Amino acid sequence: MSVLDSFRLDGKTAIVTGASKGIGRALAEGLAEAGANVCVANRNEHDGRKAAEAISSSTDAETTAVAVDVTDETDVEQMVEQTLDEFGAIDILVNNAGIARMAPAHEMSLETWNEVIETNLTGVFLCTKHVGGAMIDGDGGTIINMASMSAFVANYPQEEVVYHASKGGVVSFTRQLASEWAKHGIRVNAMAPGYIRTEMIDEMLSENPEMEAAWLSEMLFDEMASPDELAGTAVYLASEASSYMTGETVVIDGGYTVR
Repeated sequence: MSVLDSFRLDGKTAIVTGASKGIGRALAEGLAEAGANVCVANRNEHDGRKAAEAISSSTDAETTAVAVDVTDETDVEQMVEQTLDEFGAIDILVNNAGIARMAPAHEMSLETWNEVIETNLTGVFLCTKHVGGAMIDGDGGTIINMASMSAFVANYPQEEVVYHASKGGVVSFTRQLASEWAKHGIRVNAMAPGYIRTEMIDEMLSENPEMEAAWLSEMLFDEMASPDELAGTAVYLASEASSYMTGETVVIDGGYTVR
């Protein structure tokens, strides 16, 4: 197998959560371009279906869309069943669905804390539990969890301690699960982006425009990345090109954590 061939995902099936827009959409499209069938798993069924159709049109990949709330175990079980019914197997899981909430820790409500933890960490667990079960019963697979550079450094000037706690948990979850599931032929890695120009970031900046200058001042590049710039890393982690890699977190942050 040539080096370039090792990046191909022909015949593989991937589930990407939170895949109707932003980073998830870019990762789903990148996996499809590399040859994978893709299940666009998204809370909003209409948006997910539109994204799946667009990805299929642009890549010629087979796609499907599933409505799922990653914090609802029944939803997650149905997502797995529908994907298996459609494609017969699940080889790749990208746990991308996530949210961010800002509030000083002493003013943050328990409701806000639970909302972020349930989506960013419990959702990763539930999807991994049920997709991983299918992988264990099958031929193994690869799992990619969406962490963040915020698992390793403090962000400034925003106050979002719950987001940091959730993403730190994702990194530790990734490492431990890789250790437990290597015997099943399942590799588990994570991606840790920095500031990526997504709809969520734009909404945050619309309310706090001064934050962008503060972020850029800590980076080695002059601007935030686009979601498309993460797709290559997802293909690498999902493919045989990274066959000897598990339990690791790849930081992609424009140099933010260097200093």
